[in-house]
Amino acid sequence: MQTCERRKAIEQLLRTSKEPVTGNQLAAAFQVSRQVIVQDMAVLRAGGLEVEASAQGYSLRGPRERCACVVACRHTGEEAMRRELYAVADAGACVADIVVEHPVYGEIVGRLRISTRQEADRLVESLSQPEAAPLSVVTGGLHLHTLTAESQAALERAITTLKDQGILVELTE
Repeated sequence: MQTCERRKAIEQLLRTSKEPVTGNQLAAAFQVSRQVIVQDMAVLRAGGLEVEASAQGYSLRGPRERCACVVACRHTGEEAMRRELYAVADAGACVADIVVEHPVYGEIVGRLRISTRQEADRLVESLSQPEAAPLSVVTGGLHLHTLTAESQAALERAITTLKDQGILVELTE
């Protein structure tokens, strides 16, 4: 398969997939290395395709979720992180990203797309590795999340639970 054909096939696969597709899955499907897939994604992005990379894989940005809001949260530790992610997932919403303000580099954004307990567990487990740490360690646990959902009610449920758990940072703080 020619490079151009592969990239068109990758685009089509991303357009039709309901779940993110990992680089390893794409590499196996097209019998190329993971590095070739990374390069393909860079070229597709440069061509205007809105490819989003997360811990779950590659997906296209699009109008899947209709409602969104940004919340400020504060917590430390793996169990608090798990409770935070579970609260959002159980409400029917998605933690799209994490944003922290670094004193030297400015705003740092990590794409998450966590919408299930299983995805939350995978993230927390990966952060328990010795060489990994959550972005919020830079800010003493303070961070922002973009929450997305198909309904405003789901967002409100997530926010209420985060507030009840003492994770949501109130504007009066």
